[in-house]
Amino acid sequence: MGKLRYTLWLILVALPQLALANSQFNMRKGVTDISNNVYELHMTIFIICCVIGIIVFAVMFWALIHHRKSKGAKPAQFHESTKVEILWTAIPFVILIAMAIPATKTLIAMEDASKADITIKVTGSQWKWHYEYMGEDIAFYSILATPKDQIDNQAEKTEHYLLEVDKPLVLPINKKVRFLMTSDDVIHSWWVPDFAVKKDANPGFINEAWTRINEPGMYRGQCAELCGKDHGFMPVVVEALPEDEFATWLADAKQAKEQAAAADAALLDQTLSKDELVVLGEQVYMASCAACHQPTGMGLPGVFPALKGSPIVLGDVNDHIDIVLHGKPGTAMQAFDKQLSIKQLAAVITYKRNAWGNNTGDVIQPSQIQAAIDAAAEAN
Repeated sequence: MGKLRYTLWLILVALPQLALANSQFNMRKGVTDISNNVYELHMTIFIICCVIGIIVFAVMFWALIHHRKSKGAKPAQFHESTKVEILWTAIPFVILIAMAIPATKTLIAMEDASKADITIKVTGSQWKWHYEYMGEDIAFYSILATPKDQIDNQAEKTEHYLLEVDKPLVLPINKKVRFLMTSDDVIHSWWVPDFAVKKDANPGFINEAWTRINEPGMYRGQCAELCGKDHGFMPVVVEALPEDEFATWLADAKQAKEQAAAADAALLDQTLSKDELVVLGEQVYMASCAACHQPTGMGLPGVFPALKGSPIVLGDVNDHIDIVLHGKPGTAMQAFDKQLSIKQLAAVITYKRNAWGNNTGDVIQPSQIQAAIDAAAEAN
């Protein structure tokens, strides 16, 4: 009996240390006050449950051993003890209240997105994220950057396989950041474990979340809602910068936007060669279109239409430009007018009309794309 008590004492003493050990199977503490609170709450309740389990099973096995029939134990003959009923109702009630108070405080804090320093609108699309810095006139799409040869098992997978993007969301540390979550198509879910932020992005609705990052670094997550065939190719990457570095990044982003606008304006008076457009168009197609229409242009029968021999691709150029710019309501075909530059749009349409044996010979110029954008703006 002495050895049993000593063993139980060792387990109780060692349990918190074992539970708090850095393990890939446990929750991570993260880099925000909320994520730390969630972690501590998780560990506290986990330890309470373990202690309850040890006590209950210890008493049960002790009773089985010391009151077994072979020792001549006689079962007590009684029913409906009021004291026992009150006791085993009161004790769990007190334990639950003790758990509920800190859990409620944490949940209330997680939902309080007021008094934010920065507001970011996060829009989910199949299968990318669109970030808009409210009041700063900065917006961009964040797309998976893992090379296709890794996805096709033709190259060795890197450390951040399927968790890397072309443009991460950049945020400052020590600032309260408010997220407005919505979706262009189906339900997505923006999830970064290190922030303890996981919020659904529903089409037609706005959900709120917030974070305040304590440490600079690169933090990764994923879409946590089954949103279609490429659900696993929709990562979230956040780069947290010190406040002065974030201010520099924001100024550089605004300057880059102005330069891009100037470059687009300069293209309006230029005539680009077919070869140049086809080379660029293939790159844009593989990054933005191949997930649905496939690298071969054959699509997925019954899900995504083929572009090879497509009536739209082989038909009127203006109709083709219109569907690429504005998408097709009720389908997975997105609007790319705000996702790609006018040069990229001209290139990818030129590529589609001359790839896979389509061979229309059409060469779309950036000026045609701009004219279509302007016409749509006037119509609205």
